[in-house]
Amino acid sequence: MNDDKNQDIDNNDSTDEETTEDGISKNQLEQIKEIGAITQSNGKHILHCLTIIGQIEGHYILPATNKTTKYEHVIPQLVAIEEDPEIEGLIIILNTVGGDVEAGLAISELIAGMRKPTVSLVLGGGHSIGVPLAVSAKRSFIAPSATMTIHPVRMTSLVIGVPQSMDYFTKMQSRITHFVSKNSKVTPEEFNTLMMNTGDMVTDIGTILDGEMAVEKGLIGAVGGLSDALACLYSMIEGDEN
Repeated sequence: MNDDKNQDIDNNDSTDEETTEDGISKNQLEQIKEIGAITQSNGKHILHCLTIIGQIEGHYILPATNKTTKYEHVIPQLVAIEEDPEIEGLIIILNTVGGDVEAGLAISELIAGMRKPTVSLVLGGGHSIGVPLAVSAKRSFIAPSATMTIHPVRMTSLVIGVPQSMDYFTKMQSRITHFVSKNSKVTPEEFNTLMMNTGDMVTDIGTILDGEMAVEKGLIGAVGGLSDALACLYSMIEGDEN
């Protein structure tokens, strides 16, 4: 009877270790499905890949039809990554339309404060609050076909028409500008100019930058793809970066 139980346990263990043709275990697949992240240990170094996609969800739950990144899922991950001695570096893949400003800034501040090597890669788009998220890593890349939208802070809920409301928007925008300029090569003046541009969007103010323009303005470090981002992360881990 005990032998049968031991055999069942062994069978269950072997099932948990089953992998796909790409070498990804079932546990890793579940991790990707649930929180959009994976720790890959089969490569040159042990890396954690975090995806920030869709809309950044903050204090309010968005409709089920929205593709979202929940900040309460991302924040514990970042703490765990920083404290895990086996994880050597973090790569952040972004394709986001923006979302909750304070939630996005909270994630950005955590990434910027990490000791471990971090690299971001913008694919598709890094719009609105996605801009601080993109520049929060120690090194940043953007695909040639990707775009980034810079515009002032907006609010869709009830706004009381008093001077204090405008003061709140100004302070919030100042926080974003300060963070972006501190973590990239763009100056506060240049960022504000891009943000207040009236000739780029038909029904709004702001600027849309493609990959090369984002690098030219000093917002992103380099134009590149996944292999470029990984090569940079490897060099940071190995201490070979100039």
